Amino acid sequence: MAQDMIVVGFKGPRRASEVLSELQKLDQDWAIDLDDAVSAYRTDDGQVRIDQSVQATRGQGASLGALAGGLLGAALAAPFTGGLSVAAAAGTVGAAAAGAGIVGGAAGAEHATDWKKKYGISDDFVAQVGKLVKPGDSAVFALLRTANPDLVLEKFRGYGGQILRTNLSLRETVRAQRTLDAP
Repeated sequence: MAQDMIVVGFKGPRRASEVLSELQKLDQDWAIDLDDAVSAYRTDDGQVRIDQSVQATRGQGASLGALAGGLLGAALAAPFTGGLSVAAAAGTVGAAAAGAGIVGGAAGAEHATDWKKKYGISDDFVAQVGKLVKPGDSAVFALLRTANPDLVLEKFRGYGGQILRTNLSLRETVRAQRTLDAP
C-alpha cells in the first residue's frame, strides 16, 4: 500500500480543520493509516497559521519525552531507596525523575523533528503550498495509506474544495476532485 500525499484547499478558515477531524476518525477506525496531517488557514492579513497537526511538533515531542523520561527515572530509582527515610527516598526518586525527564524531553523533541524531516509534512512545504490558499481560506495536508480509497472518497463526497497538490495519478486526482465537487 503506497503512501498518498494530498493537499486540498477549502473556502473558509475552518473547513480544513473539520476534514482533518474526519480523517482522524477514519484513522482511529483503521480505515486509513494517517501518517501525518496538518490543517492550516490564511488569515485576512495574509499570514498562514497551523490550526491542527497530527504528528507531534518539537514542543509536543519534548513534553511527551519529558513525561516518559520522568516516569522511567522514578521507576528506576524507587528500588534503590529502600531503608531511606521518606524524605530522602522522595528526594532521590524526584531527582532521578527530573534528570530522566530532561533527557527524555530532549530525545522526544529530536525524535519529533527528525520524523518530520524524514517522513512528515515539513513546515516549509506547508508555507510553500500555503501561498496557494487565499486569505480567509484553509487547506488540509495529509500523508496517508488506505486499502479502500473508495471508502475515503465517499466520506468526503460533496465537501467541496480544490486539490492543490498530490502524488495521485491524474486519473485518481480527477476522480477525487469529482467526488469532492459532487452534491
